[in-house]
Amino acid sequence: MAKLDIIVAGNPVLRLKAKEVERIDKKTVRLLNDMAETMYAADGVGLAAPQVGVSRRIVVIDVGEGLIELINPVITKREGSVVGGEGCLSVPNFEGEVERAEYIECEFFDRKGKRMKLASDGILAIAVQHELDHLDGILFIDKATVLTPKETVPVGIE
Repeated sequence: MAKLDIIVAGNPVLRLKAKEVERIDKKTVRLLNDMAETMYAADGVGLAAPQVGVSRRIVVIDVGEGLIELINPVITKREGSVVGGEGCLSVPNFEGEVERAEYIECEFFDRKGKRMKLASDGILAIAVQHELDHLDGILFIDKATVLTPKETVPVGIE
């Protein structure tokens, strides 16, 4: 496994619609492993392939319930509405309030090519929607109703 560089806003790859994965091979599995390592090293809860410069429909998420890997994910159902705070590894200096569906259902393939379904609410539903937006070239700052700079602690002060 290898830690990858996370691309930040301004890089055109983040604005592309990612291509579907046509076949799951060793390269795909290596990318899943590297993305998970990168996400954990950055203390993130989700990472989409475009965020590491790969325009493919691949996402990894871990909101504290274990790693979830999504290949070619599609949200098939949305219900309700919730507004909550979000941040992004590709937009490291800002956070914002974003409206998302409260409950979602998603279909995807796992690393073995098996079709899977995921029903979620709460933080997992928000993370899935956030990461799937990346696959369509959308950043949370595009949807934020409120956007604020993250507070930083000056060097030498703790």
